[in-house]
Amino acid sequence: MTTRSWRAERLDRLGSSIFADVAEWMEAARANGQDVIDLSIGSPDLPPSEPIRRALSEAVLREDAYGYPGSKGTPAFLKQAADWLHHRFGITIDPCDEMVSLMGSQDGLGHLALALCNPGDIALVPDPGYPVYSAGLALAGIEPYYMPLRAENSFLPDFEAIPVDIWQKAKFMLLNYPSNPVSAVADEAFYTKAIAFAKRYNVLIVHDLAYSEMAFDGYRPLSIFQLEGAIDTAVEFHSLSKSFNMAGCRIGFLAGNKDAVSALRELKANIDYGVFLPVQQAGIVALQEDMKVGRQSVGALYERRRDVLLDALREEGWGVAKPKATMFIWAPLPPMNWELSEPWNSRRIAREMLNIAGVAVVPGDAFGAEGEGYVRIALVEDEQRLLEAARRIGRFMRGEHLV
Repeated sequence: MTTRSWRAERLDRLGSSIFADVAEWMEAARANGQDVIDLSIGSPDLPPSEPIRRALSEAVLREDAYGYPGSKGTPAFLKQAADWLHHRFGITIDPCDEMVSLMGSQDGLGHLALALCNPGDIALVPDPGYPVYSAGLALAGIEPYYMPLRAENSFLPDFEAIPVDIWQKAKFMLLNYPSNPVSAVADEAFYTKAIAFAKRYNVLIVHDLAYSEMAFDGYRPLSIFQLEGAIDTAVEFHSLSKSFNMAGCRIGFLAGNKDAVSALRELKANIDYGVFLPVQQAGIVALQEDMKVGRQSVGALYERRRDVLLDALREEGWGVAKPKATMFIWAPLPPMNWELSEPWNSRRIAREMLNIAGVAVVPGDAFGAEGEGYVRIALVEDEQRLLEAARRIGRFMRGEHLV
């Protein structure tokens, strides 16, 4: 009798989850007595502010908080999100027709291709790029066309290099600035060009703006809707996870072109019942707090951490350029003063750095073929632990454990 498989073949297209892999590596390292400094997953190490926590705690005690909330989002949350967009970017979005709430932006990114695409469509995605970009396409049976992001082009895609026949088949193009993992930023000229190409070939721009509030040195990231005509051909994801330390709450929203937003809303109406009402109330308070004059942006915290870590790594002999945004460092592989039986690559560096130095980072190849030669470092520990991580990495680079 043939044994039936209870696993769909489409899961083979997802590959392994690098974050699950790194978690297993860390578990093994801790079992061997390592004090692990976890700089792998971009999960904020601080809690939401006290007013946000209080709003959540008060809301969960309400007897009327436990009904199905609806997948669109409450009018109160959507209006507050629209007000915040106007406050932060000076843009006007209709909360009724041009927005939908999400269980974190990954919810929307993972389901968007299912809502927008048909078999045979192509989507343009960055390489390196956050893994859910490709995973969402795999689940929907849509073919990706990878846009290489390389240092010589400031980690921006080269639209002219994409063949015309690919543009003609593409349904949407995914952009992410400030970007994860490469920590690059984009200016107005880039978005103007992106919109021109999108309109020429009738391609939807999907802009992932999860790191809009994590910018440094006076830089202020743009919303694509600050550019004329963008609403006709773009949607934009926003997340409260990183900006307000609400990662575990799972709340975000999609804004933009009403037809594309409506498609995702229609899909979600069939597969989920929306964000827990108390979490939406906490999100309202987070956005209101951010709009208050004088609130210190979370970016200041990560700017200090960036400077502490990269200054310390430079002293250890690993010079890495300072990014202008995000909670990540996209670092070329460090100069190594010792060798293994096989050449160093991103995955080998990440494994050995964890096993020997007790510092967990993510290998660049986990984000795509163009990520080989890099590691991603998350600034999710306090400054003293970051200094300790730099010291350990320096000893690892010099091979002091071999003495």
